[in-house]
Amino acid sequence: MPTKIVRVQVKQTNGYRTECVAGKHHLVIDQPATAGGTDAGPSPLEYQLMALGGCIAAIGRLIANQRRLAVRGFEMEISGPINTDALLGKSSPDRVGYQSLEVRVKVDADMSHEEKERYLYEIEARCPISENLQNPTPVRIVVVE
Repeated sequence: MPTKIVRVQVKQTNGYRTECVAGKHHLVIDQPATAGGTDAGPSPLEYQLMALGGCIAAIGRLIANQRRLAVRGFEMEISGPINTDALLGKSSPDRVGYQSLEVRVKVDADMSHEEKERYLYEIEARCPISENLQNPTPVRIVVVE
């Protein structure tokens, strides 16, 4: 099985501001000012939703290119409820992550509704971010010196 190691560097620099480097790309993760941050960038939760949308769009383009489909583009709204009590350390019976996610996708293409549904089904089956969100992925957090 061919594999690729994906790496990013992340460094929290000031308050909640977190600098991220992925190859030659520099991003900032922060919290809204109302939550103690400076609102210098999206929150980690927002980045997770953007990563899902970006993956759906990228895989959609890949499939369109492979199958020579005339797909002009995508528009998405992605949302989900999250239990803020648990992440703030308060006792809660609910999990700390999103309870569910909904991705509302508008496919700009000359396809019937049924064709778009089949297309999105194939995209979802091939999207690694969606697959990681829907299935447990082992995460190991270790201390280094």
